Amino acid sequence: MCGIVGLFLKDKSLEPELGSLLSSMLVTMTDRGPDSAGIAIYGASSGSDTKITIQSAKPKKDFADLGADLRKALDAPISIEIKSTHAVITLPRDMLDEGRAAIAELRPDVRIMSSGDAIEIYKETGLPKDVVSRFAVNSMSGTHGIGHTRMATESAVTTLGAHPFSTGSDQCLVHNGSLSNHNNLRRELKREGMTFETENDTEVAAAYLTAEMAKGKNLGQALEGAVNDLDGFFTFVVGTKSGFGVVRDAIACKPAVMAETDQYVAFGSEYRALVNLPGIEDARVWEPEPATVYFWER
Repeated sequence: MCGIVGLFLKDKSLEPELGSLLSSMLVTMTDRGPDSAGIAIYGASSGSDTKITIQSAKPKKDFADLGADLRKALDAPISIEIKSTHAVITLPRDMLDEGRAAIAELRPDVRIMSSGDAIEIYKETGLPKDVVSRFAVNSMSGTHGIGHTRMATESAVTTLGAHPFSTGSDQCLVHNGSLSNHNNLRRELKREGMTFETENDTEVAAAYLTAEMAKGKNLGQALEGAVNDLDGFFTFVVGTKSGFGVVRDAIACKPAVMAETDQYVAFGSEYRALVNLPGIEDARVWEPEPATVYFWER
């Protein structure tokens, strides 16, 4: 049993409130998963720059002089914003791959949480209220975001095992459920060149979508394929740079509710996650149908 939330804003005037709204939704789902929590925020792209969000178990050691070390290694303008155990590195977009490689070489114990023009992912073990407070998520602005609070069933309780999982640029996924064919699918995806950091079945689902979109599919098309290719019980909420998608398996035993107004589209594992959203009393509220893809894109 895990808790999922998602919010896709249509109304730009709400963008300064994204972090606050999403944090409130996630904290409401605390009793669905006390092991770990995470949140992905999609902010505005910054011209020719891109971002890498990293995490360290020893941030004082790993983040010390990291900006200077990267500037020297890459011979490029680099900035770094430290947030507790995470840091956001901003660098030229055309140096993303070089940046990831340099981080791995310079700080081998650091883990990359996400990379892309818009996405930042923050996740740790612990309760949602502590996670969102640690990273000041309440003050973050953006266009859309997703969050997850976890009750571990398939793998260890670790930061890397927390959701969201990001396996492609500006892509991430949160999951409530359990996949039965993830081991076979992991082997197939490895043969296609995908890499994995955990044994978590959710990382396999994220990698599947990344691989499908690399073939030219959009998020909606990739989610349609997931209904046929992934076995087990699942509810997925997925984010890309410009998109937001939801899909449930054909049995749809995991709880889910959605709401839509002229200002936003929202998802929660339970309706109580949505009750404090503006204008919710006038929203169209429904339970997403089994094996049906719901997809919005800017």
